[in-house]
Order: sequence, then structure tokens, then C-alpha cells
Amino acid sequence: GVADCLKQIDYDVKTITDEMLANDDLSIYETIITGVRAYNTDENLQVHYDKLMQYINNGGTLLVQYNTNNRIGPLVAKIAPYPFTITRDRVTDERAAISFSNKSDKIITTPNGINESDFQGWIQERGIYFAGERDAAYRSILTMNDAGEKPLDGSIIVADYGKGHFIYTGLSFFRELPAGVEGAYRLFTNLIEY
Repeated sequence: GVADCLKQIDYDVKTITDEMLANDDLSIYETIITGVRAYNTDENLQVHYDKLMQYINNGGTLLVQYNTNNRIGPLVAKIAPYPFTITRDRVTDERAAISFSNKSDKIITTPNGINESDFQGWIQERGIYFAGERDAAYRSILTMNDAGEKPLDGSIIVADYGKGHFIYTGLSFFRELPAGVEGAYRLFTNLIEY
């Protein structure tokens, strides 16, 4: 999975258990990454919503990978410091063109300069369950779409909150990192380091 891939590029990865989430001082972590569908499956993330928001406010980065919205109804979990919706929007063409909302955004420039070539060699899709309607506190990083579809700008959204940052991404890093897609590693590193 993603954690093993991050270990391979020398990140010190620790899995935070429910007990650790409840009892530990989260400020020891620079970035907390939730797994795909984490808010769909782990109610403890809801129980500790306030603690996670305080973690961001104090300077941490919370990076949330996609969660699903199903036909039964929307995900009602509180995930972020500001409201946003998760859609069923997706880009299934792994070769879909990418455009950048702001090429000087730190997510795109630091530590890796990201450009269109970083999206070559992706497999299976670009991403799923993109962010939809969102608070004005968020900024969009990328725009993409399948042929004949409307442009979608919810594959990565970022909001600053206090001294820290909240990031939601629907990009399919869970596929791209295990497949060894170099550009995906470069972009995911920028999300972690933001």
C-alpha cells in the first residue's frame, strides 16, 4: 500500500492506531495521512475530529485520501476545518490532460517542480470521488476531465487553517505509488511536505 511505498523512499511512517489517536500528542507528526475510505470505515476519526482540527491549527498537515459517496447518500462525516462535499466525479482516462490552477502554488513547486510530464505513465485512472462544492477557504490545484466531460477542479483541494493545512485528494495515489509512477511520488511528496 501507500505506507509501504513511502517507507521505500525513506519516510519514517508510523501507523496511528485508534488508541494512539485517542491518547497521543499528535504534534509529534508533521503530516497525518488517512487511508482511502478511512472516514467511511473508522468512526474514531469522527470521535477525534476536534483533536485532529487542533492538530492542524497548531501546525500539522492532515492529508485525506479519497472517501466515497454512495448511492444511499452523501458522506456526512466531518472531515475538514471548512465544509466541502465529496462527489462521484472522476476522471477515468489515465491520459487525461492536466491543467494547473496556479503554477506558482507551493503544492506544485516545492520540493518538486510538478508539470504535465509528471502525469505520464499513470495507470487505470486519474482519480475518483473528487471534491465538489466547497468553502471559499479552499483552493484548487489541478483541473482535468475525461473527453467530452466538464472540467473538474476537485482532485486536490487545500485550505490553510491556523498554522497548519488540510488537503483532500481524490487522485489515485493508492494505484500510482505501488505501480512505481515517478510523477505520482513527486506530487505526493509535495503534499506531504506542504
